[in-house]
Amino acid sequence: MLLACNHPNSFLDAIILATIFRQPVYSLARGDAFNKKWIAFLLRQMNILPVYREREGTEHLHKNYQTFDACTKIFKQKGIVLIFSEALCENEWHLRPLKKGTARLAAAAWQQGIPLKILPVALNYSSYTLFGKNVHLNFGSLITKEQIAANGIENGKLLNETTNAIQLQLQQMVYEIDEKDKQLQSEIFLIPVSNLKKILLSIPAAIGYLLHLPFYISLQKIIASKTWQTGHYDSAIVGTLFLIYPFYLLLLCSITYFIAGNFWWLITLFAMPFCAWSYVQLKQQTDRRVAND
Repeated sequence: MLLACNHPNSFLDAIILATIFRQPVYSLARGDAFNKKWIAFLLRQMNILPVYREREGTEHLHKNYQTFDACTKIFKQKGIVLIFSEALCENEWHLRPLKKGTARLAAAAWQQGIPLKILPVALNYSSYTLFGKNVHLNFGSLITKEQIAANGIENGKLLNETTNAIQLQLQQMVYEIDEKDKQLQSEIFLIPVSNLKKILLSIPAAIGYLLHLPFYISLQKIIASKTWQTGHYDSAIVGTLFLIYPFYLLLLCSITYFIAGNFWWLITLFAMPFCAWSYVQLKQQTDRRVAND
């Protein structure tokens, strides 16, 4: 199966989709991320394959044949490949015109007799700046070669027809929201929180906020200084927190152990994540309204 997805939030898109399939999901990523050998090695270990665009240099385009061959082998083994059909990441609630790379990959598999199915997938985020967000995943209907070529379509039109079929489905699943329309964002994404939940979680949420604020703010400033205008900020901060937070938790547990002893460090080990979770349940879910609203 080939997952044809929009691309609003950098590598977080791939991480989310990879977590909901039982099988490994092989993702296609921009080729310039593979420039360094050790990074390329790590990315390939995480089932990430390079796709080169003209903006990365036309001299690299021939390398795409190697990636297509690798994808074909995956399809022959009934595997799953994820491709971002817009070929560009933008933090917005809008579907851009699709490139033909998805159709070319599908056509290459169909030409070899592989019964590949294309599944359009739409990712919609409540925010691209707030940590702890609501994400809507919308799945379309499977697209097969038989559906595209039902009327004996010519090979020359196969790419256009396949691209149009994916575009039509994604247009119905990707939300179209003006970035200044905070009211519509709230109406679509806001999950009501009961008063009982607010009462029960208010104290641990406040504790979680205070204990994690110095760690989060410090990390946020570092990441924002490098990624704020690139469209990768949200993914970078989520990914970095995922990797670094266990060490922060270990540090606090160690401090608690030396100050209070065995029993209290164990409480800290479980209480810290719970308090952080409590805060996420009660925190602001969507971006604040603009000043002139």
